[in-house]
Amino acid sequence: MRSSARDNLTMSATRKIQKSVIGGREFFWGSRTYVMGIVNVTPDSFSGDGLSGKPLQDATDQARRFEEDGADIIDLGGESTRPGSNPVTEEEELNRVMPVLEKLRGRISLPVSIDTCKYEVARRALEAGASIINDVWGLKTEPRLAELARENKAALVLMHNQKGTEYRDLIEDMKSSLDWSIRKALESGVPEDMIIIDPGIGFGKVFEQNLEVMRHLDEFTALKKPILLGTSRKSFIGLTLNLPPDQRLEGTTATVSLGIARGADIVRVHDVKAMVRVCRMTDAIVRGRM
Repeated sequence: MRSSARDNLTMSATRKIQKSVIGGREFFWGSRTYVMGIVNVTPDSFSGDGLSGKPLQDATDQARRFEEDGADIIDLGGESTRPGSNPVTEEEELNRVMPVLEKLRGRISLPVSIDTCKYEVARRALEAGASIINDVWGLKTEPRLAELARENKAALVLMHNQKGTEYRDLIEDMKSSLDWSIRKALESGVPEDMIIIDPGIGFGKVFEQNLEVMRHLDEFTALKKPILLGTSRKSFIGLTLNLPPDQRLEGTTATVSLGIARGADIVRVHDVKAMVRVCRMTDAIVRGRM
């Protein structure tokens, strides 16, 4: 039976608080919502925020501004994952992200996540100071990322993704897929407290399926891992409101707030300052945190 609306609103406050240490910082899951700020060094980001081709200083300034605005993690990506985007070579991805990582070293105190599914990109990024691997394929295309995370004592984000949008039962199929990814990571020696899951809003799902995942986000807490939610400026918001990416702030706000009420522990966002305020207000209601 699906959880009631009242259960959804109180679930975050009653979950057992667990701790992870990532990049030298302590994360107490369930105590508050953490904010991951997106830094895209790509020319074709769906949201129009890509920084490729601009001075390197722009990317580092953005990361430093996000830290000042209250972000808890910086997520750095060098390859667009929007539908229809062209894959880039390993060399090109390294050329995009490595200068930024090297320039950020010592300039920000936040943990840095590398958004990649390529082994060598992840390896080089961890060597340069990143402390999280954000794998949009949940170890399905590159299972060695789990071993890399273990060897470097890095956290590992496992996102649900698939080719095509056919499901027998959307939520149960997603939970089964994420459970497979979790077990694969554990078998490779990644500690329990270094695994984070992401339902993959916008990946392998059509508009209506994304809305259904949002309605039933609380069911993924059964996997007993922190939940990262990435809805910022995504197309299901645009389709609902008939708005382009740069006008989806209010829609993103709604998904972030409702996502927190249904169990999200981290929100991955473009508009850090605004979403930090949304998280604080929602946490005060849902978690009783002032």
